Amino acid sequence: MRWTDIFDIATELADAHPDVDPKFVNFVDLRAWVMALEDFDDDPARCGEKILEAIQAAWIEELE
Repeated sequence: MRWTDIFDIATELADAHPDVDPKFVNFVDLRAWVMALEDFDDDPARCGEKILEAIQAAWIEELE
């Protein structure tokens, strides 16, 4: 997975952190959790606030 695989990342995060409410996850933790995903393989420097916002929104949507 790469940073642009927003919905795949959101699904993986929902599975990896089932007890977490994504509305309250800070971007530092979110970025670390994404990079820790087994299938994730992208340059950490390619991540910005807009990507993290999109991942967080997709994760929230995944849980609804």
